[in-house]
Amino acid sequence: MKRMIRFGLALALVSAALLPMAAEAKGGVQVKKSGSCAAHSTWKLKLSKDDGRIETDFEVDQNRVGRNWRVTFKHNGHRFFRGIRTTKAPSGSFEVRKFANNAPGTDKIVARARNLRSGELCRGVARI
Repeated sequence: MKRMIRFGLALALVSAALLPMAAEAKGGVQVKKSGSCAAHSTWKLKLSKDDGRIETDFEVDQNRVGRNWRVTFKHNGHRFFRGIRTTKAPSGSFEVRKFANNAPGTDKIVARARNLRSGELCRGVARI
């Protein structure tokens, strides 16, 4: 009987030690920011820690379909994504999801989108 109790206690201790790592691996740490762009569009930026990386999810909503935007992501000042995205029906928005390596300490992510037709700028900054 004592052996079973010891085994149960050991199992509980190991589980308690691994629980924080499992929560982080499944995106347990999240930061969400949102704001207005230079004209009428809005943006949302969500950062999640995921298996030693930072999942970066950036959405721009313009309410107009078929508009091209140049999107750039920077992590601690270094660009890790640059591309063109087009707003889609039905909402007139686009979303970009990319991963950056999780550096020691606080990570700063800057997501930027410029409308190629109007020049409107959206810029979101978050730290995780």
